[in-house]
Order: sequence, then structure tokens, then C-alpha cells
Amino acid sequence: MTDPSNKRWAVIQDILTREGIARQHLNSFDEFLKHGLQEIIDEVGQIDVENAEYPYKIQLDKIKHLQPRMMELDGSITHITPAESRLRNVSYVAPLMLNCSVVEDGKTLEQRPIHIGDIPVMVKSEACILRNFTEQKLIDHGEDPSDPAGYFIINGSERVIVGLEDLSYNKIMVDIEKVGGKKVFKAKVYSSIVGYRAKLELILKDDGLVVAKIPGSPVDIPIITLMRALGLESDKEISGAVSLIDEIESELESSFEKSDITTSKNAIVYISKRIAPGMLEEFQIKRAETLLDWGLLPHLGKQPDNRREKAQFLGEATCKLLELKLGWLKPDDKDHYGNKVIKFAGQMLAD
Repeated sequence: MTDPSNKRWAVIQDILTREGIARQHLNSFDEFLKHGLQEIIDEVGQIDVENAEYPYKIQLDKIKHLQPRMMELDGSITHITPAESRLRNVSYVAPLMLNCSVVEDGKTLEQRPIHIGDIPVMVKSEACILRNFTEQKLIDHGEDPSDPAGYFIINGSERVIVGLEDLSYNKIMVDIEKVGGKKVFKAKVYSSIVGYRAKLELILKDDGLVVAKIPGSPVDIPIITLMRALGLESDKEISGAVSLIDEIESELESSFEKSDITTSKNAIVYISKRIAPGMLEEFQIKRAETLLDWGLLPHLGKQPDNRREKAQFLGEATCKLLELKLGWLKPDDKDHYGNKVIKFAGQMLAD
């Protein structure tokens, strides 16, 4: 593969020459340390502590990692190198420090960094002490200068997180499945953000009704009702979000005929009664709004302001589903590399 005379492998050979065989692992882990960890903390934001007398909040701020270290038997803390971790059969880890604030009635009472745990450090990543060592210094520390690294040291053993092949995220994919001998037309989207993934599935029923399966909802929700709940109230807005082509609009007639809800408020009430039956109305509405903001297409945002954008995305997915049914599109090939991604250490740790 690395023979210069073999021109078929010229691109791969160039990448291996410039980047090495482990650069993709190191880049993924460095990205996780720089941005992924903080994005996960920002997703949580704060923790509400319920207290009858003095309710307060724990505000989560910046997170950072320190230099790899270990605790000795006498309780003292010493910095550690990868070679020492191998020899002493310990893990090469770094402490994570999170700045936390106690907030009561809008006032910050206390603020300090908290040690929330240790994270394994990938050898020669940005968190590793070897990252800027010269060849001679690596030899002095018992390391092989030719070692590409990209692995972890757990209890003295070198461990690697193998890349995982997965379907592309945030992309509309259509397919025809056979259920009970019948063809079922489906559109799927794996909506992904750091640390969370939600699957949206649109299904075309035998009677022409398009319904949506959303994480957190025990029942299918008609697509017209869902788009009304997201802010597109008029039939013209919904139809325009799907397509302006007459043949596709005709395919939507069954979905419009089976929907007797005309306002966004009523659509949210309809959804709330089906995902939280028997609960108080206030709790039902809150559950429905949480579903629309957090459970539905989180990669487009998780605020009420993002709902119309989500409705437009649903319109595009519905259009692609109906085009598949009309024979204008072919089913997406799940095995095509254009529809796949490779997840490395950073993304898998975030998930």
C-alpha cells in the first residue's frame, strides 16, 4: 500500500506520510477536550436544588483538565508519565475541575472549582505531557520516538478505542421496508448534538396519512398536527413548507383531511394529552413543549425560537418521503460511504 510505484494508493500514502496512522484519533480526542466537554456542561447549565426553606441553584461554569497525576499510598499527589503508568500498572488520567457557583435569589453566595473526576488521557494528545517533547526527551522519558500514540493507558495496559462506523447524522434518508408483505415508505433522520442523539421517523400509512415517531412520545403524531404545533398554522404555510409541486400537494390531501386541528395552541394540547395522559394540564403542556424543543431535531436548536426551522425541516423530509412514494427518488443506500460517518474516541466519549 505504501509502495510509491502503486499510484492507486497515492492519496492514502500522502496522508499517512504527513499525518501518521493515529492523527485522526488524536484530533478527535483533542476536539473533545477543547469543545466537547464544555458543550456537555453548557447543555446542563445549572442544577436546581429543591429546599423548602432556601431553594438554590448550582451554576455550572467552565471545565478544565489538569496535568496527568496519581495519588500515592500516603495520600500525596504526584505527576505521572505514560512510561511510569505502564511500569506501575496504573491508569494515565488527568483530573477534571469544574467551576461551580451557588446562586440564591440571583445572588452568587460561593464560587470555587470542584474536582468532579478523572479522565483517561490519550498519549501524545494536547493533555499529555509528551505532546511537545523532542525526540531525545522522549527517549529520556522511556518513550519510543516512532510511537504514533493515539491510545490510552488503563491499569498499565495500552487500550485503543476503535473507530465505529455509523449512519450520517442530521441527514434525511428515505427507504422502503417490507412489513407483513406490504411496502412501507419511511424517512429517517438521526439528529445528533454533543452527547445526545434522537431519531425521527416519518411513515406513510396505507391511507396516505403521514405520521411521525419521536423519542419520548408513545404514540405516532400526524405530521400536519406536528407542524402546526411548531408554528405553521395555516394549510398554505404547511403545504408550502413541503412542496409547491401539484403532485406532491395532492399526496398531502389525506393528511389534511384527517386533521381537524387548526391552531398551534390546540396542536400542542393534542400532543400533550397523548404523551402525558392523566396528568394535570399544566404538566401535560410542559411535557409537550419539552418534547418539541428537546426531543425533536435537537441539532436545529432547543429553544422555542427554533420551532419554525424545525417545521421547515419536517416539510423537507415529508417532501422527500412523498417523492419516494411517487417513484421520483430511489431509496438511499445505507451502505454507501456518502451516508456514513466514522466515530472516533472523542465523539464516542461524548456520547
